[in-house]
Amino acid sequence: MLFNSVEYIFIFLPIVFFIYYYLNEKRLLTASKAFLVFASLFFYSWWNVAYLPLILISMLFNYTIGNSFVKNKNISNKSILIFGVIANLSLLGYFKYADFFIENINQVSNNDISLLHLALPLAISFFTFQQIAYLVDSYRGETKEYDFLNYAIFVTFFPQLIAGPIVHHKEMMPQFANIKNKVKNYKNIATGLFIFSMGLFKKVIIADHFAKVANMGYQNTEILNIAEAWATSLSYTFQLYFDFSGYTDMAIGAALLFNIKLPINFNSPYKALSIQDFWRRWHMTLSRFLRDYIYIPLGGNRKGNISTYYNLMATFILGGLWHGAGWTFIFWGFLHGFALIVHRSWNTLGFKMNKILAWFITFNFINLTWVFFRAENFSSATELIKNMFNIYSIELLTKENLLLHIDSKPKVFLIILLAILLVSVGKNSNYFIEKFKPNKIYLFSFLMMFLIATLNLNKYQIFLYFNF
Repeated sequence: MLFNSVEYIFIFLPIVFFIYYYLNEKRLLTASKAFLVFASLFFYSWWNVAYLPLILISMLFNYTIGNSFVKNKNISNKSILIFGVIANLSLLGYFKYADFFIENINQVSNNDISLLHLALPLAISFFTFQQIAYLVDSYRGETKEYDFLNYAIFVTFFPQLIAGPIVHHKEMMPQFANIKNKVKNYKNIATGLFIFSMGLFKKVIIADHFAKVANMGYQNTEILNIAEAWATSLSYTFQLYFDFSGYTDMAIGAALLFNIKLPINFNSPYKALSIQDFWRRWHMTLSRFLRDYIYIPLGGNRKGNISTYYNLMATFILGGLWHGAGWTFIFWGFLHGFALIVHRSWNTLGFKMNKILAWFITFNFINLTWVFFRAENFSSATELIKNMFNIYSIELLTKENLLLHIDSKPKVFLIILLAILLVSVGKNSNYFIEKFKPNKIYLFSFLMMFLIATLNLNKYQIFLYFNF
């Protein structure tokens, strides 16, 4: 079930909201919690019920492992943790990377091992990382709740189940346990609806519009001229941002209806003045996970520059692999790891850069590297980048048999220019969450965004991060 669907917006979400608070009003607190878990599992199963046993088994396994840390106060806990992490990664690896490894084995050894052609279970990357974080936190003694119903609601809470934010047990469970959160909070409801509508507008009106140009361009990279190539790369750059930040806004907004505050996941990443700044703003909960559970355990920056560079590169290559089973994703991670090493060296030498130039270089680096993130293969990626810098194709701009029809070009580039202005100087949703007041201006803005978006729901597309 998609956030940008009629079923979710007008049926599922209202029904869950009213039943949940009805049970709480009747002081059936355990029943309300159980109902929220049931509703979340129903939400998950809507996509493909065949994978419901997978998430249930995963939850039971990780709950059992986490609970064992309380009962076993001995040195075997580290072995249990390693076993739990390996089991989770093995499950993820089987479904997400099995065919990728088989393809590479076939290429290296000239074998013809049959591919498994496994469908990727929805949200497996997100609920796997979330539960690995839970196991590590439990091992460190940082979790306090060991009731299975509480654990189930932590993993399955539907606003963040499919594509995050990736949350910690300790930041979620106190909110579910707080008795004040069992009562309707009309300020939270109003804020939640406003932020949800903002995310819906981002997805349906902005991201899906850019998707048309991006998809057209990436399907025809070999025939693009310089203008079309830049329109293609920039369109995907903005599609990805408005698609995923739109999803996150809708998740945060829906969670606020239940008085649950999810962590911020985006903080105007295209305003970044360096690659390090970008990763402090983009998909912030994933960046936190990579830092806390990969980079720091590898040694972080504690053992000198060479070790730090190695740890940065390893972290981002693994981050690239997490996004997708393909060499283009790995190379994308490598590029970001390399950029962070260059940035760290630059700072070590004490160099400074003009802010406008720093933004320009950072934004364009991000735009170029997204090409490898989006392209089906290296050939398509390199073809697009080559055409982005093919000055000899400028003469083709006056022809009318172009991939992006001549009549649509001014509109495409005007929208791209508006998007650049919006993401570089505009206020983000985090600002509106903090400043929100139930007044006529916000009401009018909510109604306009919600109505425009819902009138276009028949054109909805899947969220990009559902593929990861």
